Amino acid sequence: MPPEDPALGYPREDPSAPRPGHDRYLDEHAGPMVRPYVMTSGRIEPTRGKFDLITLVAAVGPEPEGSVGLGPEHLAIIRLCQNVMSVAEVTGHLDLPVATVRVMLGDLLDKGFVSLQEPEPEADMHDIRLYKAVIDGLRAL
Repeated sequence: MPPEDPALGYPREDPSAPRPGHDRYLDEHAGPMVRPYVMTSGRIEPTRGKFDLITLVAAVGPEPEGSVGLGPEHLAIIRLCQNVMSVAEVTGHLDLPVATVRVMLGDLLDKGFVSLQEPEPEADMHDIRLYKAVIDGLRAL
């Protein structure tokens, strides 16, 4: 049994251990198949939205009934995002590359199934007033 991960509260997965169902995606010479590329129809960028790892994503409503042109991974994202979740968390739960998850999140955003809250932009680091305020603060200490 793999060692327990204290942050998660349950045993860590052994990355070298065989995973059920994953052997069908392997080829002796090529290695893992390019399934994420297929899931995104070859796209590597979302149609809109930046989707930083700390961007928060929330489902706008319940999982849609029936097939509305969404793949199983899209539906999994909607289920996961019933509770607000960061892009990094969604990526971890789905065990997919972050670029793939970003493209799928862009699809869901376009269709109105998710909303997002981008992180606040960093302060303008070219503003000399910011540096003066920091220096004044340090001098006051």
